[in-house]
Amino acid sequence: MQSLLKEIRHNPLLWLLVVVPIVLVVEKVAPEAHTVLFVLAVLAIVPLAALLSHATEAVAAKTGDAVGGLLNATLGNLTELIIAVTALHAGQYMLVKASIAGAIVTNTLFMLGASFLLGGLYYHVQEYNRAGGRLYSALLLMATVALLAPSAVADLDLTHGELLTQNLSTGLAVLLIIAYGLGLVFSLHTHKEFFASEEHGKAEAPWPIGVAVSTLLVVTVLVALVSEIFVESVQKAAETFGMSPAFVGFIIVSIVGAAAEMAVAFSAARKNRLDMSVSIALGSASQIALFVAPVLVLLSYIVGPAPMNLQFWPGAVTMVMISAVMATFITNSGRSAWFIGALLLFVYVIFAMTLYVIPPGAQAPG
Repeated sequence: MQSLLKEIRHNPLLWLLVVVPIVLVVEKVAPEAHTVLFVLAVLAIVPLAALLSHATEAVAAKTGDAVGGLLNATLGNLTELIIAVTALHAGQYMLVKASIAGAIVTNTLFMLGASFLLGGLYYHVQEYNRAGGRLYSALLLMATVALLAPSAVADLDLTHGELLTQNLSTGLAVLLIIAYGLGLVFSLHTHKEFFASEEHGKAEAPWPIGVAVSTLLVVTVLVALVSEIFVESVQKAAETFGMSPAFVGFIIVSIVGAAAEMAVAFSAARKNRLDMSVSIALGSASQIALFVAPVLVLLSYIVGPAPMNLQFWPGAVTMVMISAVMATFITNSGRSAWFIGALLLFVYVIFAMTLYVIPPGAQAPG
C-alpha cells in the first residue's frame, strides 16, 4: 500500500483521483446535469486509466516476458474497452465505432507524432528498432483492409445485404483475433530477438503483486462506473458544446482513454527511449484494430441490443487507412526527428477539424 500512496503523491496526474467520488456524488444528486457530468467523467477517467496502466505493468513484471507481454497487450487498452462496452450496452454504436477508429488514429498519429516531436526537441536525431514498427504497421494495414470489406459488401445491391454484412463482420472479427494471437507468438516467442530493445538504466521497481492485483480489480470497477456516467451524459453534452458524436468518440474518448499511455510514451521519448514510445503507440493502435474491435463485435451479440458490424462510415475508414500507410512509411527508416512528429500532428489536426465542423447527427448511422 505504501508503494501505491507514494505513486499517487509523486504523480500529479493521479491527483485528479479526487474527482472520482465527486462525479459519483453529482450523478446521484443531479443526474440531469449532463454537461457537468461529462466534464467530471472525463477528468475522472484520466487518473483511473493511469492507475490501471501502472497496475497492469506491475502484474506483468511478475509473470515473465511471455505472459507479461500478453497481459500488457491484453489489458493495455482496458479503459477504452470498458468505455466501448458501456456504450455498446447502451446501443450507441456510432460512439463505439468512432472510438475504435479514433483510438487507432490517435495512437498512430497523435501519440507517435508528439513522441517524435518531444524527443526531437531534446535530440537531433533519434533511432529505434524498426522491426517492431514494421510489424505493427503491417498488422494495422491488414486490419484496415478488414474494415474496408464490410463497407464494400454493404454498398452492393444484394438481397439480405444487412445480414451478409453482419455475417462477414463476425467472420472477420474471428480472423483478426487469430491474426493478433499469431502476432503475439511471433513477437514474444518465435522471433523475439528481432524486437529486443536496448536497456536504458535500471527499471523502476514494480508494485507488490498483491497491491497490483487489488488496484487492478478496484480501478476496473471504478472505470466501469464512471464510463456508464460518461456514456449517459455524452450525447447531451456534445450538443451543448456543438460537437458531433463522431468527434466525441474519435477525439475525446480516444485521448482520454489513452492519456496514461501517452504520458509514458512522451516521457520515454524525452529520455531517448524511442523504442518504448513507438511500441506503446503503434502496439496500442494495432491492438485496438486486431483485438478490441473484433471483441466488441462478438460481445455485441451478448451485451448489445443488436449485433454490431464492422461497417464504418467512409471517412473513418479513409482516416484509418491514411494513418496506417503513414506509419508504414515513417517507421521504415528506424530514425526520427522533430519535423516528422510535427507532420503527423498536422495530419491529426486536419482530421479533428474535419470531424468538428460536421454537424451532430450528420454521420452515417451505426
